[in-house]
Amino acid sequence: MRRKAVFAGIFVLAVTVFVLKAQERSRASSPDIEPEAIAALNKMGGYLRTIKVFQIRAETSREEVLVDGQKILFSNVTELLAQSPNHLRVQTNSDREDRLYLYDGKTFTLFDPEANYYATVPAPGTIVELINRLEEKYGVDTPLTDLFRWGGPHSSVDQIKSATDVGPSEAGGITCEHYAFRQPGLDWQIWIQLGDYPLPRKLVLTTTTDEARPQFSAVYTWNLTPSFNEDTFRFVPPADAKKIVLAEVPSGSGGDKK
Repeated sequence: MRRKAVFAGIFVLAVTVFVLKAQERSRASSPDIEPEAIAALNKMGGYLRTIKVFQIRAETSREEVLVDGQKILFSNVTELLAQSPNHLRVQTNSDREDRLYLYDGKTFTLFDPEANYYATVPAPGTIVELINRLEEKYGVDTPLTDLFRWGGPHSSVDQIKSATDVGPSEAGGITCEHYAFRQPGLDWQIWIQLGDYPLPRKLVLTTTTDEARPQFSAVYTWNLTPSFNEDTFRFVPPADAKKIVLAEVPSGSGGDKK
């Protein structure tokens, strides 16, 4: 199976959202770039950076393409709780695996409840630093990383070739504005909540480098006032759980993920 195509699209998306003012002015004249679509991404990214605590449920589906071109659909539910700058809890339940990710500001633990294995490593001081270290050092993809990278200071819109305001729509029963974007290798759509809380409510990615055009889609349910305590982010291993070593990415491998 060619599993990486859709996931590659997610990380390309993560670096396309924040609009530097100089870039925005230089590209606004393109007939394929609607300024209001770029401005909506700008507004959403700015708002996401102001949220210090949030809980989100993401219901996702992902197509994988077999060698013969047949597409197989897999579903996943991810529950995420974040407290900026250094607390994170993510639990995923999918057709093929379950995982628990815990970060208490000092250590990170990855737990596989089915195999009853866990690995714990020292962690840096912020969620974004943790996400980067897990990818670069261990080849671990933390779910929903785009929520922390949208609107980052090093992002750009250079790869966006088309930006369209499709119009009003609904996602998960929430009134949104629907936008569509194109860039090399990827078509993507996003539904942004209207009003004072411009939250991403739905995302659809289509990988265009594959003739089968596999899709990834996610619907987000947000809670901006979640209840929790410090123990929520701490890992207490089950009595019979086995501790293992989190393998590092071999030097020179380029950080390819498994």
